[in-house]
Amino acid sequence: MEIKGYTYGWDSRRGMFSDKRSLESMTRMSQLGTNWATLAFMTMQEKYSSTTFGFDFRFNSPDREIETAIDNLHKLGMKVCLKPILNCGDGTWRAHIHFPEREFPVREDRPSPPTYWQQWFSCYKAYMCHYAEIAEYMGCEMYCVGCEMLGTEMKEKEWREVIAAVRSVYSGKLVYNTNHGSEDRVRWFDALDYIGVSAYYRIPRRDNSTVDDMVKLWDEPKKTLKAVSEKFGKKIIFMEIGCRSARGCADMPWDFTHPELPRDEDEQAMFYESAMKAMWDEPYFEGFFWWDWNTFLCPEEKISTDTGFEIYGKKTETLLRKWYTERN
Repeated sequence: MEIKGYTYGWDSRRGMFSDKRSLESMTRMSQLGTNWATLAFMTMQEKYSSTTFGFDFRFNSPDREIETAIDNLHKLGMKVCLKPILNCGDGTWRAHIHFPEREFPVREDRPSPPTYWQQWFSCYKAYMCHYAEIAEYMGCEMYCVGCEMLGTEMKEKEWREVIAAVRSVYSGKLVYNTNHGSEDRVRWFDALDYIGVSAYYRIPRRDNSTVDDMVKLWDEPKKTLKAVSEKFGKKIIFMEIGCRSARGCADMPWDFTHPELPRDEDEQAMFYESAMKAMWDEPYFEGFFWWDWNTFLCPEEKISTDTGFEIYGKKTETLLRKWYTERN
């Protein structure tokens, strides 16, 4: 397994990557034994149905700050996967970005206007190429061309055009991050170097569950992952995977909407360990980018009450460091 990674920076906003606290947080993350980091940041389109989007000067990290973050990660000995993510400002999950196939009346006396899909993909291609140029300039070892864009994945021709455009400006490895459950629906994985998955599979922990009990529950998703890997001849990367330190979250590891769930460090640690035991030695598996390491470290006084995805100061941090530093 090549990638012992973590996702960094998702909670970042303008000014944060250039703050000294960012480097302090990266440094602590590097002490896990991470050899890779995904640098994730977002751009917003106004609504799920918007056909254009752009840079928000009030919110987005400027290019120079992203370059600073990449440089710092490299100096700490990590390879970098740059991962710009498109979100919706109306709160809709990006997976629901979708448009009608035919929406303008055709008139013989004038050229047909661009469709909603053409407008959106034109903007998305430019967005991907902009950050791909930064990835090339900064020597990023991998670039992620999209994350959980389920409503767009059936547009095979358009996605192949995006990938070709990115390859024209970026010479490193490419990955796309689909969602768990959609691994076998993407027809254009052959155009990439890796198959990326948000691996929030349901691995419930019961009152008397052991880690080995939970490992067995990975058998079903592993069948799909192996088949997809063999179909395209590409290795699988868990571009996102994680679990909150809260009771019941191993059964819904994607959850961030139930703050009332009681804190449970064991649940988080057992989910992590089950995933590593299940996947570590699989020949078709390239590694993990856990979700997610905060741009600034959680204040020490808040760790004992935190129920989020963070592992800093929790049992899972010690567990992951042991796996990352002691296993080949």
